[in-house]
Formats: sequence, C-alpha cells, structure tokens
Amino acid sequence: MTTQEPGWDLYRAFLAVMEEGSLSGGARRLGLTQPTVGRQVEALEQALGVKLFTRSQTGLAATDTAVTLRPFAENLRATANALRRASTDASVSSHGTVRITVSDVVGVEVLPPILTALREAHPAIKIELVLSNRTQDLLQRDADIAIRMVQPSQAALIARRVGAIPLGLFAHRRYLEQCGMPSSIDDLKSHALIGFDQETSYIRNMQKRGLPLTRDMFSLFTDNQLAQLAAIRAGYGIGMCQAALVERNPELLPVLPQAVTGELETWIVMHEDLRSSERCRIVFDALVSGVSNYISKDN
Repeated sequence: MTTQEPGWDLYRAFLAVMEEGSLSGGARRLGLTQPTVGRQVEALEQALGVKLFTRSQTGLAATDTAVTLRPFAENLRATANALRRASTDASVSSHGTVRITVSDVVGVEVLPPILTALREAHPAIKIELVLSNRTQDLLQRDADIAIRMVQPSQAALIARRVGAIPLGLFAHRRYLEQCGMPSSIDDLKSHALIGFDQETSYIRNMQKRGLPLTRDMFSLFTDNQLAQLAAIRAGYGIGMCQAALVERNPELLPVLPQAVTGELETWIVMHEDLRSSERCRIVFDALVSGVSNYISKDN
C-alpha cells in the first residue's frame, strides 16, 4: 500500500461513480471524460489497497468496502464545498453564485419575476437554478437554498415558512363546454382526469383527507407538474394545480371548489453555515419576500 494520502479529486470521482452507478454517469456529473474518472477510481483503489467496484452484467457493483467509505466521502464533499464557499465569502461580499433548488413548476411559473427583481437590485449575484422535484440535500451542499413543500427536519438548517399555496381542480372552458361541469366528486369518474404516475406522501395525505383520486381514474398520468399544467391549459381534462397560476388564464375554471381543496406548505431553507454569506442572505430574503407575495395574492 502506498503511503501517499489520496487527494479529494480521487474521492470525488469515487463518490460520483457510487451515486451514478457507472463510470460514464460519474464522468457526466463531474464534466470529465470516462477514462479520466476510471483512472481516478483506480488510483484511489491503489492508494487505499482495496477494491471499490466489481464489474457485473448491469455495470459496476460497489463492494462492501465502497459502501463503508461512502458516508466519509460525502463528509469530505461537504467540507470541500464549505471551504470553497468560505474562501469566496472572505474575499467577495455580495458577489458570486448562489445555487437554488426548487420544483419544476415553481421554478418556471413563479420564480422568474422574483429572480429578475433580484438581478436588477444585485447584478453581481449569479444564480444556479436546479429544477427538481427530488429533495436536494442541503446538508451535503447539493444546493445553497431550497424552496420546499415540506417542513425540513434537520437541525442544521435555517427554515422560514412563507405560507401555504392553495390548490384546486381546474379545467379549460373548452373542455367543460364539451364534457360538462361535474356536480359531485362521483361525477369525476366519467371525466378525463390528469393525475400522478407514482403516489407520493402528499397524495396519500390528500386521499386520507377525503379526496378519492386514485391512479386508475386518470386518463393522463405524469409526475411532471409542468406537463400536468400544460395539459390543463390545453383542454385535455381536469387536473389539480396551484390556484394562483390559474388567475393568469381566465379560460381555466375551478371544478368543485368547495369539495376539493388542498394546499402546499412552503418553506425557504438554507444551511446555517451560510448565515455569514452576504449573497446567500440576500437571495434567501428575496425568495422569502417574493414567494410570500405570490402566496398572499391568492389568499
């Protein structure tokens, strides 16, 4: 075994391959070539004197040693990111990049005017916008700030509740003229419904609260909220969306507004280590103010 201590780049390559499940996936994540990532993984194996991956019919399989090392590599990544941010904050105050993660529909339909106002007030701040319905891990610094629809439970996060976004069933006027307005929840069974592909905890909670929507009732299945909204706007059928978005299109009408309601608890979240970062505080405050205003307009 070599006595040379392996550097962070080698652990970074190992972690990318672990998370993506292949050398090609790890290379895409890091913006490197596959041979480069392969050499880095091999160099780490040689430095540690262990085997980290074995080849199988489905690709690379992590060894028990690799599984044991993964959380330590994740801690290294968090530390490396914290060091990078700390060094940037020490030299530049309100300049630099802030990475925001948010659901696709909020990122496309809600954030653009908020981010535009932010740019006009602070043009030196750059934004990395990640649209994903997957909950990014702020503790591992996958993002600096997140807009979440569930209250975070980690103690190391700063979280500000900005309100609850009202939800409801809506359909295009053209669809309702063709198919009629449902007068009861039971009538929904005879309509073209736009709904989810995979059940989530939020959907199960809605079902427990009396909304009897199940997958077999839908005519269009998609977990992409933008696709659902686009289908509603196109007149495909009846679907659930944020009530505030409907105000922009008078051709979308509420369906069973008294019987079917819901809301999304909304939180702006940031790692507490970024409290000293001026640019992160500026973006955090702008998101709190902007999303709060968006929600209040519909309440």
